[in-house]
Amino acid sequence: MMQQQGFFTQLANRFSEGGVLFMSLILICLLLSFFFLISGFYLANKNEVKSRKMISLVSDSSLLGLVIGFLGSIIGLITAFDAIEGMNSISSGMLAGGLKVSFLTTLFGTLVFVISRIGILIYKWMYKF
Repeated sequence: MMQQQGFFTQLANRFSEGGVLFMSLILICLLLSFFFLISGFYLANKNEVKSRKMISLVSDSSLLGLVIGFLGSIIGLITAFDAIEGMNSISSGMLAGGLKVSFLTTLFGTLVFVISRIGILIYKWMYKF
């Protein structure tokens, strides 16, 4: 019987499986989005102009994370198709595995975008922005 891995172990495995470079860049975008979002909420009652700038930066950093995810996916697909081209035969399992790995960066980038957008919506709802 196979023991199930913990959530964070699975997350770390998917992170490394998706390619450390692109996944790290997307993670940086997520952390920046959190930082700008928290700063925007903190400054909302103190300095409205700076608060709006922070929320604008949340939007920009989340969009950057999404685009980096798509870029990583496209580069992964090109690399996978180059490998397939070099082989004489390929199994459907190998193809499915390669496609799964190439879409991990897109998934992570999309999650960064959605999480940041939810934060922006909450900000706009709370402060009637």
